[in-house]
Amino acid sequence: MRNAKLILLFLVTLIFAGTTDISAQSGGINLTLGFPRGEFYQYVKRTGIGGSIEGLIYPYGDRTPFGIGLNLGFMNYGNESRNARWSTTIPDATVNVDRSNNILNYHLLIRLQTNNTLIRPYLDLLFGGSYFFTETTVRNEKDNEEITTSNNSEDHAWSYGGGAGILFKVTDLNDPATGGKSPLFIDFKVRYLMGSEAQYLKEGDLIVNETTGTVTPIYSNSKTDLLTVHLGVHAYFSAVGY
Repeated sequence: MRNAKLILLFLVTLIFAGTTDISAQSGGINLTLGFPRGEFYQYVKRTGIGGSIEGLIYPYGDRTPFGIGLNLGFMNYGNESRNARWSTTIPDATVNVDRSNNILNYHLLIRLQTNNTLIRPYLDLLFGGSYFFTETTVRNEKDNEEITTSNNSEDHAWSYGGGAGILFKVTDLNDPATGGKSPLFIDFKVRYLMGSEAQYLKEGDLIVNETTGTVTPIYSNSKTDLLTVHLGVHAYFSAVGY
């Protein structure tokens, strides 16, 4: 996870380095579905569910075709829950045990878009990585309050890809920075990310023997290609010409 944070910091620095005159910015939030492809699909059949946020800057105004920014996403591709005794010496007290398999991805985003007012098709290029992790959380039965969380597996994969989307304008927002109006769009897009090989766990891959108190992981290794579908909203700020 430390390496992932360093990569994220590098991407943010890269975006803003040398940028002193930004005429417009935009940001969006999306619901995301992820469909494993290629080798990844051979191991993970489940559709991932999550969300993403993104922010872009337009050095010469949002009417220009070029923007650069950062996209951050989170996706869950597996869950397990069970009720277990507190310990072998306290079998008369039980707890809830929840396990989740997740992907956190972060990408430098380059966007080419039209400057239409109402409908804006666009193309995206993405370069970054994905952090795969599985964690187990123990909660008490009374109010489901968290007692402890452990990380069972983690790995990093590089990824890159592209996508296409379309923005549909729905309204204008008041922009306090300019005193004018900033457009709000419905955002629909599809992306394909080609991921390098990673080691990860999926549902049922952590075998727990409560009698002996042992845990046996069954790791999967594969490339990590993902097809993602996004639906959300996207807004422009300090926009010129509205």
